[in-house]
Amino acid sequence: MQEEKRLELVNEVLSNPRNQRQEVQALQDTIYVIGGKWKLPIINSICNGNKRFRDIERSIPGITTRMLSRELKEMETNQLIRRTVTPTTPVLVEYTATDYCWSFGDIILEMIKWGKQHRERLKM
Repeated sequence: MQEEKRLELVNEVLSNPRNQRQEVQALQDTIYVIGGKWKLPIINSICNGNKRFRDIERSIPGITTRMLSRELKEMETNQLIRRTVTPTTPVLVEYTATDYCWSFGDIILEMIKWGKQHRERLKM
């Protein structure tokens, strides 16, 4: 059954005949948007309910304030997150995942699953 699902996905995603240039471009686009050391942990943090800058920062060991700020701006530009500013005193800034961001939630789950399996494999 697993092989059947894989073949369906292959037929849905890959063109016939194969267009390697298009496939490589799609991979590069994906890596550009979600690649790097911090983007997926930031997305994971936001999707787990951390909305404030400091909460996100505290939930990701090793990230610097400067790096988090830079990554959040880039992710907002790529429409993965939404930044909402409430003009109160003090100003309230919250970050939320967009529907576009949630659209690759299954990919992130598969990556977590693969990572856990890989770690177990290395323990053998």
